[in-house]
This record gives sequence, structure tokens and C-alpha cells, in this order.
Amino acid sequence: MKMLRKLAACLCAAAMLLPCSVTVCAEGEMLHDASRDVNAEGVGNPCNFGERNTPADASIEEIRAINHKMTVQEVKYALYKEIDEHWDMITVRFGQTDREKVYALFLGVGSRESTLGGNGDGCDLETAEGQGFAVSSAHAYGTLQTAVTAFYDPDTTFMPEADVPEMEWYPLSKENFYDGIISNHMGIRKITHFVRSAMVDYNLTGWQIVRAALKGHNTGWADFDGDNTQYYGNYPDECVAMARWYYEQHHLYDNEFTWTNSDVAAPYRTIESWSDWWYDKEPSLEPITEKPKETTAAPKETTVSVKETTTTSAETTTAPEETTVSVKETAATSAETTTAPEETTVSVKETTQSVTEAAELLLGDVNCDKTITVSDAILLARVNAEDKTAVVSEQGLRNADLNQNGKPDADDTVLILKKLAGLE
Repeated sequence: MKMLRKLAACLCAAAMLLPCSVTVCAEGEMLHDASRDVNAEGVGNPCNFGERNTPADASIEEIRAINHKMTVQEVKYALYKEIDEHWDMITVRFGQTDREKVYALFLGVGSRESTLGGNGDGCDLETAEGQGFAVSSAHAYGTLQTAVTAFYDPDTTFMPEADVPEMEWYPLSKENFYDGIISNHMGIRKITHFVRSAMVDYNLTGWQIVRAALKGHNTGWADFDGDNTQYYGNYPDECVAMARWYYEQHHLYDNEFTWTNSDVAAPYRTIESWSDWWYDKEPSLEPITEKPKETTAAPKETTVSVKETTTTSAETTTAPEETTVSVKETAATSAETTTAPEETTVSVKETTQSVTEAAELLLGDVNCDKTITVSDAILLARVNAEDKTAVVSEQGLRNADLNQNGKPDADDTVLILKKLAGLE
């Protein structure tokens, strides 16, 4: 609670400096860098979501209050964050190589389940809670209405969903169940579980696999009931129709949303939305090869050899002994020398690009995405409020120190917002 108060105070104070015409997330404005190759890289988590949407020690009331305030746009990007983190697995299991179509599919499911928070409740939507916490298998929460059955519970009487080893299986607890990011994670995991079930248990093929997986997410069974056209029209086919609307009408990244049976999705309520628009390649259960995590090697130290210079009132004496120092230390030595030596030899043994890059500052770019946006101010405010889920690299901390006082602080958050508002 103390951390939340600090964060709120910091952002409120900074916001007072912005003119009324400035908006944090203008409708229609994407939050990620438009130059990104989304299909190859994803959107890059521009909202800086952590593994949890809220601090681990927050109360359930605090968790739900934070979820409730999310905009439709933030709800969308929270889904994309989880899709991007598990893309190597999702593209194989769902048989889809177009990442934005996968984004759209989950927007379709989210619209069918929660209207993506378009009713003003963010991802804070709970259903079937009347019997108590986790009593009913239909008890669900969040954007995808992820049911309690998705979580790991050794004492459960429900069928365990233990067949998606590529994704973490979070234990059932109120803190996990009500967390918006974890709810998305477990919802995606649950649908992936039913993709597997459609193939293994019911021998489905082609686009019917994902269609049946959405049926499983809604009913608990990923079988194909060809005679129940009304059911398919009401759930999986409605999901893909809305998904196609988001994709083809270019509403993946803004605050626009649609809802079940809306007129805007009417042109897409055809079986071709599955067979032609969605179907790309055959979904597969082939093993997922985990890519090695990218590591940033520490920059090699540039070695500079100089002949040591000793200055006296009468003469300059140059000693032949070589001294090896870092680049910054060399600069300091040069400044202290008041009498030019007779001869100075400088030999650079090795210079790497990493050193140059580390020295370049983009003041205000806290998340190191090469741009300065309100997301940088929010991330810095979270750090200053001691939010343990907010992670900033060493380069980001250097970029955050706008007033160059040696440490990023609340004043720097204000300076970022002033820069964005054109006040400096």
C-alpha cells in the first residue's frame, strides 16, 4: 500500500505539468515503435508489464482495483505480452505464422468473454463466483475468463491440465487467479491444452483444431459436434469473426473494441473466416526447441598505453614505464597534466562497439527502446515507488538521470513529462 501511494503521488505531481491537450494514450495511436517488425519481434511490451500485473504483496482489493483501471488498449497489449513471450510454441501449436492474426484471435476470444474491458472495467471481470472461491469449475476471471481449472491444484477434483510443459503452470491462489497478467497467461495455456486435446483425443485436423480448442475453452471439451451449428456460431465462430474484424479493420493497437453479435463483424460470420482467413498450416505437437537466451556481453575494456608524465617547475621528465588505465581514467590524467610532455604515445589495443554504445545516452529512454514516451515516465515512477516488478537496465538508469544528479528520481520523471509536453 505504501508503494502504491508513492507511485500515485509521483504520477499525479508529474501530470500537473502537462497541458490539458496532452493525452497519455490517444485513441488510434499504437504504443509500440511503428518501425518494429512485429511478425518477427512482437510489439516489445511497451506498457512494461511484468510477470504479474500487480505487486506480489498487494491485497486482492488492490489487485482488482489496478486491473479495473486498465484501458482497452492496455488490455490488448497485456495479451500481446504473453503471446510474444511464448510465440515459438504458439506458432507451432496453432499452425499460424502471422503473429497479428494470433493477436486478433485472442482479441476475438477476449471480446466474446469480457468485451476487452470496453464496459469500463478493464480486465476486472469475474463470473460464477457465487458458490465461493474455486468451488465451481466455471468460476473464471479476467480478459479471457480463465477458469480456476486452468491452475495447478494438487487437491482439485477437476481434470488437471498438465500437458503444456512449455508454459508455467501457476498454482491456484487468489493472488494468482485475480492477477490480470497471470490470468492471460493461464488462459492462453488453457486454450493450448485444448489444441492438444483436439488432436490427441479427437483426431481433428486443419482449422477444426483451433476451432475445437475454443469450444474446449468454453465448454471443457474439444470434440467436434458437427450437428450443433448454433453452438459454433455462438462461440468459436463468433470469436473468429470478431478477430477478423480487428485484423482487417486495423484495430489491433488502439482503444476500439467490438462485442458479441455486433453489426461490424457481420461480414466475417462465414466459415471462410476459419478455412481461408485463419488457416495457415497444420497445427503440430512437435517438440519446441527453446532458443538460447540472448546475452549481452560485458564491453571489453579499452586499453590505452601512455608514457607517464611528471611535471616539475624546472623541467618535464618523461618516464619510460607504461601505465594501463581505463578510458575514463585516461581522460582525467590528461586534464591534470599542465605541461605538455615532450612526447606522448597513445596506443589503443582494442576498442569495441559496445563501449561506444554504452557511452551514448538517450536521456528519457528508461526502457531502452530508442524512443521517449509516457511509458518511460511510468516505468521510472514505478522504480522510484519501489515497485519490485519494475525492471530497468543499467543503461536505462543512466538514460533516466535527466538532471544528471547521479541518480534517477521523481524530478527526472517530471522532466520526462515536460519534455513530452514540449515544456523544455
